[in-house]
Amino acid sequence: MSRTELFRVWPQRCVFTTLRRVTGLGALALVLSGCGATHQASQDDPAINGNTLNTPQSFTRLSPRTYTPEEWPQALRADVYLPRHGSGDALRPAALVVHGGGWRNRSPEDMEGIAEQLAGQGYVAVNIEHRFVPEYRFPNQLHDLQQAMAWIHANADEWQVDTQRIVGVGFSSGAHLVSLLALAGVEGPLAEPYGGEHSRLAAVLAGGLPSDLLKFNDGRLVVDFIGGTRAEENEAYQLASPARQITAQAPPFFLFHGKWDQLVPVDHATDFYQALQDNNIESELYLQSFRGHFASFLFRGSAIDAGIAFLNRQVFSED
Repeated sequence: MSRTELFRVWPQRCVFTTLRRVTGLGALALVLSGCGATHQASQDDPAINGNTLNTPQSFTRLSPRTYTPEEWPQALRADVYLPRHGSGDALRPAALVVHGGGWRNRSPEDMEGIAEQLAGQGYVAVNIEHRFVPEYRFPNQLHDLQQAMAWIHANADEWQVDTQRIVGVGFSSGAHLVSLLALAGVEGPLAEPYGGEHSRLAAVLAGGLPSDLLKFNDGRLVVDFIGGTRAEENEAYQLASPARQITAQAPPFFLFHGKWDQLVPVDHATDFYQALQDNNIESELYLQSFRGHFASFLFRGSAIDAGIAFLNRQVFSED
């Protein structure tokens, strides 16, 4: 085999060792921070092993501002985080950050901590709202992300952004949207009318990713998002599934997922990772033991550190 599989496995017995030494919530946080996690890399060593995390720096959070055009059906806002310490006129990477919530609720506040981590690593972090179902259905949310990317490009000079080094970061439905943007937002049917070259992402960090919508039963969340059942809207389900949009031109992907996830079963991550490997796409898969969908986000620390290290490898390697 030309690809190398590398595993970092913390044996399950570390759970019981930890619990004997510590009690209460502190024990739970410690257990969920690392024990039992499995980390696979499609190329080389996992990025976190290469000391690719930067020394944290200070940043400024701008007041929320509207990123959509005046004629947009709904005014949408974004929080922008600017690293304070630049090196003269040097350009820096940016991160488009998208929250979860089943495409129907929640807010950028959920992703605030991750946006701050990214800004501390030197990214201009843009943490956005998007329109909700059922009033607005697929592909309206993707159009929102494409507008956000156009807005980042329009402000690139002021924010000192290198538009060739914009990454996407999301969890759950937010991971779905940034993944779809990365795989289908530049060319093809989903690039029209708001996508194109400005929608290109250099890499993606996706947690709890619903990668193939055809794997779900006809439950309310996905039916509301698409606007019909799998039988009624099969073509739209395929078009809206990141796993069915992977080509050899896909950007690098870092995936993290809870092994106990019942809302988005773990095969959404493992099958997606295998498809990336089949297309020779640089990728990493970080599986979190003892965690379901929400716990994988709430206790995400080591996964996000590893994910940001992976992003850093993609966008800081030539600095």
